[in-house]
Amino acid sequence: MAYSQIRLKILPSVRCLFDKLVQVKVEGLAPHKPVELRSKLVDDRGMIFKASALYKADETGQVDVCRAPSLGGSYTGVEPMGLFWSMAPETPHGKLLKKNVFSPILVEMEALCRETGEVLASETNERIYMTEGMRRIPVQEGRIRGVLFIPPGKGPFPGIVDLYTFGGRLTEPRASLLANKGYVVLALAYLGYQDLPKRPKMLDLEYFEEAVTYLRRHPEVKGPGIGIISISHSGGLALSMSSFLSGISATVCINGCIGNTVIPLHYKDIVLPPLSPVITNVKITDSGLIDIRDALPDPSLDENRASLFPIERASCQFLFAVSEDDHNWNSALFAEQAAATLRKHGKESFKVVTYPKAGHFLEVPHMPHCPSGFHGAVGSNVVFGGEPKAHSEAQLDLWDRVQEFFKSHLDNKSTC
Repeated sequence: MAYSQIRLKILPSVRCLFDKLVQVKVEGLAPHKPVELRSKLVDDRGMIFKASALYKADETGQVDVCRAPSLGGSYTGVEPMGLFWSMAPETPHGKLLKKNVFSPILVEMEALCRETGEVLASETNERIYMTEGMRRIPVQEGRIRGVLFIPPGKGPFPGIVDLYTFGGRLTEPRASLLANKGYVVLALAYLGYQDLPKRPKMLDLEYFEEAVTYLRRHPEVKGPGIGIISISHSGGLALSMSSFLSGISATVCINGCIGNTVIPLHYKDIVLPPLSPVITNVKITDSGLIDIRDALPDPSLDENRASLFPIERASCQFLFAVSEDDHNWNSALFAEQAAATLRKHGKESFKVVTYPKAGHFLEVPHMPHCPSGFHGAVGSNVVFGGEPKAHSEAQLDLWDRVQEFFKSHLDNKSTC
């Protein structure tokens, strides 16, 4: 048949926000024709991510990825966004990097003839981070380093501080996508960005206090309190901010630790030392990767209490998101301990959401899963855990919960 009749369509549009679902369809095939669909993207580091899936056209010569099952490849079954979340890096241990949120992630999609490998049709999905009219403002106020995202429309809007991982320097994708939902979001760097030291001897909580004050006083931000979203190492920073600082109404802690880690944390005359890893608890996997899941000691034991964040002092609402297959550390235990501490002090101002087969890096929806990669504190590749499909479903669920959480607690609600 004439290949010119075959079309690969991305609906409702080839251009969409990164967190949005699209419908991938191939039309004009011979009835019941086997076809292979492939997806590919190149991140801002030049790393290539790919996925593929085998389909069979229906009697009308169409493949609708939202309805038809994949018969093999990177995933099987009906998975509307399978060609996105199942992407894996060509280079092992790669994590998708997006530095410039002004440009879209381009996902190239192809339909290929199973018998000959010939490309029958292709299309590119442009997955953007910023809606038209959004402002991205670099921030260098006093010591503060970061980027402020202000949504289009008439403000003021609720404000959120976005803190990323230990090795993240400044990461803008989540902050920009959250700002699209009607928030002023400050993506705040705290290590190795511009003139911030890469390995400081101590982290100063007063730096984060300055950032909270800056955001609360911004004319586009409405009060009374702000939100924090955090992941991994920054989860601890979010808990310490919530414990010691005023003006925080809602804190999201994704796979964080309830004790201080890696670098001593200083606030006024208080110093919280980092937990000392138990090196004998570090394992090596069959593939030669380091597994540090059980390396941290129990923060609740008496000998470690100096490292524990006093979250019982916090007046904000908490959302703890936990991946049960997190191999960065035992985040499920830490969330249980946080909940027990709050309950013990008569506080029910928290929710714990658990994802059984998800790994450490719970990102925005449709982000490729990162089961292993370089760990900034360890200095080598480690296991991060998770199964791609379960991890993808967790990311989708959590993104909805995060939006609902901030909507509930940042609209003219009381603050600490």
